Amino acid sequence: MIKRFYIFYFFAAVLAFESCKNNDSVYKTVLYAGVNVVNASADTLNFYLNGTRQNNSSSLYPASQSFYGPVAQGAQNFQFKKAGTFSVLFSVPLTLKDSVNYSLYVAGETAADAFSTVDFLDTTGTQNGKGTRIRFVNASATAGNLDVTVGDTLSYTTRPFQSSSGFLLTGSGIKVVKVSQVGSATPVIDMPITFQPGRLYTLVSMGTINGKGAAKFNIGIVINY
Repeated sequence: MIKRFYIFYFFAAVLAFESCKNNDSVYKTVLYAGVNVVNASADTLNFYLNGTRQNNSSSLYPASQSFYGPVAQGAQNFQFKKAGTFSVLFSVPLTLKDSVNYSLYVAGETAADAFSTVDFLDTTGTQNGKGTRIRFVNASATAGNLDVTVGDTLSYTTRPFQSSSGFLLTGSGIKVVKVSQVGSATPVIDMPITFQPGRLYTLVSMGTINGKGAAKFNIGIVINY
């Protein structure tokens, strides 16, 4: 089973200013990071930055992403609520650096199920219209360590929960993706996926091995570039 991560854009612009003694307005330079929130859970979520909702146009459905939105550098606090509720499920504090891209993954209903990655969006080798880069992130809390292959060129081995590989270069087109629990000869995922040239993708494992419905084990696709 595959779920594609649809892109919902959110924008937050923060402008601070202070007055000098001569009453002239002097504008501070606000530096930003980019944060992509990825819903790898079975819940439909809304997320908040320091108390202010960010995904105003749509909730984040299971297997969806906000894409990279600007967030001021420094200490920031992300909160998550189930859609249609007022109670905060949990909060995730992050310290962000200027001009750095991050992905924040939500894999369950507690802070222990959330984690972030620093995303170095290296497009080397993809600009010729043939190559693509793919990484793997294990966001399946109960699936254990996973082995993943993409076609006959890429392999990610013994990937624990909350781990991320780098973006590895391969050709574009249809690739058979296989995901197995370490030590098992039988893949839990064995399916073809089409990768477009010039893109950076993240394959994200989600759900539980014996889960049902939205909690069923599957692979999601994040488009990072």
